[in-house]
Amino acid sequence: MDRLLSNIKIAVPEKIYVKDPESSDLGKRIVQHSIIIIDDMGFESFTFKKLGHQIDSNESSIYRYFESKHKLLLYLTSWYWSWIEYQLVIETHALNHLEKLCKAIEIVTRSVKEDSNFSHINEVVLNRIIINENSKSFLTKEVDKENQEGYFAVYKRIIHRLRDMITHVNPDYPFPSSLASTIIEASLHQHFLKDHFISITDCGGKSTPTDFLMDLVLKTIKS
Repeated sequence: MDRLLSNIKIAVPEKIYVKDPESSDLGKRIVQHSIIIIDDMGFESFTFKKLGHQIDSNESSIYRYFESKHKLLLYLTSWYWSWIEYQLVIETHALNHLEKLCKAIEIVTRSVKEDSNFSHINEVVLNRIIINENSKSFLTKEVDKENQEGYFAVYKRIIHRLRDMITHVNPDYPFPSSLASTIIEASLHQHFLKDHFISITDCGGKSTPTDFLMDLVLKTIKS
C-alpha cells in the first residue's frame, strides 16, 4: 500500500500553471519555498522577487511556471484540496453511508499531519496557509471567469462528495450542498479562531473543530 501511495500524483487543473512544477527540481523548489515564505510573511507580503532570492534563482524563471502570485496561490490551494480528496477516497472506501460521512468529516476538519509521500511539500505548513489564505484564492473580481475555467474544480469536488454522503444518510435533508460547504468553511474558520480569537470559540483544548462539526452535522441531518 505504501508503495502504491508513493506513486500517486496529486492532480491540479492544468490552466492554473504555465509549466507543471512537478516536472522539474526547480518547479518543486518553487512550490516548497513558496509555502515556507507565505506561511512566514503572509500572502500580501509575498513576491516572486523574494521567492527567487530564497531559491537562488531569477524572478523570471518563476514566471515560466506561474504567471502571477495569485495563480501560485490557486495552485497551492488546489493541491491541498486534491490531497484531501485522495484521503477521502482511500479512507472512506468500503464503509457504510453513516461511517463514510463521519470519516469524511474527520478528514476535512482534523489537524493535519505531514505526509511522507510528498517530500517537497510540508502539508502541516500548507494547512496553515489554507486556514489563513484560502478565501483569497476566490474572493476576487475574476472569480466567475476563473470558475468557468475550472480553477476551483477540486475544491468543488470535495464539497460534492460531502453533499452526496449527506444525501445518502438522509435523502430528505433539503440543504445538502449548503451543509457540505459549511463543513469546509466552518472548519477553516474554527481552526483560525482557536489560534487567534479563543474567546469566541469552544474549539481548543478538549474540544476540536472536528468535535463541533461532527455534532452539528449529525444532529442537523437526523432532526
